[in-house]
Amino acid sequence: MHQNRTKYPQKKMQMYQQLQELPSKYKVIALVRMEKVRSSQLLPLRKKFKGEVEIVSIKDKVAQKSLSTLKIPGLEKLAANLVGQCVLMFTNMSPIKLNILLGKNKIMMAARGGDKASIDVVIKAGNTGITPGPILTDFKEAGVSTKIDQGTVWITKDSTAAKKGDVISGKLATLLSKLDVKAVEAGIVLNSALEDKVVYNQEELTVDVEQYRTAFAQAHQEALALSIEIGYVTKENVNLILAKAAQQARSLAIEAGFLTEDTKDATIQRAHGQAKALSGKLKGYTTQ
Repeated sequence: MHQNRTKYPQKKMQMYQQLQELPSKYKVIALVRMEKVRSSQLLPLRKKFKGEVEIVSIKDKVAQKSLSTLKIPGLEKLAANLVGQCVLMFTNMSPIKLNILLGKNKIMMAARGGDKASIDVVIKAGNTGITPGPILTDFKEAGVSTKIDQGTVWITKDSTAAKKGDVISGKLATLLSKLDVKAVEAGIVLNSALEDKVVYNQEELTVDVEQYRTAFAQAHQEALALSIEIGYVTKENVNLILAKAAQQARSLAIEAGFLTEDTKDATIQRAHGQAKALSGKLKGYTTQ
């Protein structure tokens, strides 16, 4: 039907041209699938990453057509993931760093029916400003105690409408929306990314920072302990090695009865203890 079309909507033409230019300006092209992402999540990200990340909401067919004309290694493979509503991010930071930063910039959002609560959903006591009506049934079903005062619905005490991990029903989602209670923490995760001719998938872009931090800390402790044990001196362990050597030297001096200003008290105490032990044995022989 559109095969003979000679003119296209201006927005599509602008998008086409934009996607022709941006890939050559940045080292990394990252793709976000919008199935579980809401457009309202993008606005704060555009502001936060302004100057570092260029975020472009795209139409899959327009994007595929535009990107297919570019001779960038790996771009064809990335473009194959452009299905449905997507967002492309253009940046010079590494895709793994970008994914970590996106993960740190989660926001609380209104729940939809079927969403899982990200937190314990607490409805605070107070005046809701809502006129009494059928909504009272929704409050009752959610386990929220109410009263009517001065023509509005009041919540009489703080109530937990859902526990973390609970699936939120459509009715509860509507109620929470009216009360402006946000129950879902939402973030954006990269679906794939192209950098230096290599296309990374979602699993390869996901890094557990805390897990790596713990692993590095453990490896550092084990390496430090080994270097001290074998006497391999570095600027990080020199004080510990000297302290260990001093302790071993002191112990050896006390064992050998070698008197110094540092060992004389311990050496005399040890000799005194040995003398008392020997005296006790001699008394035993005398008694026999």
